[in-house]
Amino acid sequence: MNAIIHYFPELSEQQREQFQVLMKLYPEWNAKINVISRKDIDNLEINHILHSLGLVKFVKFTPGTTVLDLGTGGGFPAIPLAVYYPQVNFHLVDRIGKKLRVAQDVAQQAGLTNVTVQHGDVKEVKGKFHFVVSRAVMPLGEMVPLVKKLVDTGNQQNAIPNGLLCLKGGDLQAELMPFKKQVLVDELSSYFSEEFFKTKKIVYLPL
Repeated sequence: MNAIIHYFPELSEQQREQFQVLMKLYPEWNAKINVISRKDIDNLEINHILHSLGLVKFVKFTPGTTVLDLGTGGGFPAIPLAVYYPQVNFHLVDRIGKKLRVAQDVAQQAGLTNVTVQHGDVKEVKGKFHFVVSRAVMPLGEMVPLVKKLVDTGNQQNAIPNGLLCLKGGDLQAELMPFKKQVLVDELSSYFSEEFFKTKKIVYLPL
């Protein structure tokens, strides 16, 4: 918890307790269901929770914002974001039911009332969202056609236009080339000093 509190000292006592619940439950679940790579579960705080919270450094969601987490797996980045933003609604979608069960249980035990889950394909999602978030799910070129109709282009209420926010790593030059006039890339190493973040980026595409 040291890193989370270091970078987000503004967290309330309740939020700190909720992050403690995440730190406890994910390793317990991971022993039964491989939600996070077994060799990586020891890095839960930095590589998964703090990584998810990187989006907070890029944009501050206003109360009432709606966010779709595409391919959420066990709940990243949405569950940590839901702790940070209790007045923002997160809808988590994944095709793997057992991973979603983990996300649902963690959200429930952490007392998160702003999280809903949906088992299935993104094509089955109904409604509109201010933002779609994802963490290393698929290349941008494949994702944009899937989520474009789900982004509410008319109802703007945040500091940046509604769109797609992805957490990605490595060399993205080829992947981003078709979107180079619209896409914005932010280096997570400008916010976090840990080695893990040296190659990690936020990719933002207004839609």
